[in-house]
Amino acid sequence: MTTMDQNLEIERLYRRAFAEYGPIALWSSRPVPDPTPADALAITRGLRVEGDLSARRLAEQIERLCRDATE
Repeated sequence: MTTMDQNLEIERLYRRAFAEYGPIALWSSRPVPDPTPADALAITRGLRVEGDLSARRLAEQIERLCRDATE
């Protein structure tokens, strides 16, 4: 996967996180228009702590992609 593909996937998962878990797990965060990997990593704690098991899995996906994007 190219860096551009990874960034697009990170953005897609970021938007999905807000669409599915915004009011429940990300209530203290506001989505940014052009999320970076750092923006995506910033919401993973909320997904893990405030979300359900599928929110935790989404956080893991985001973290994995962000880690791969920086290698």
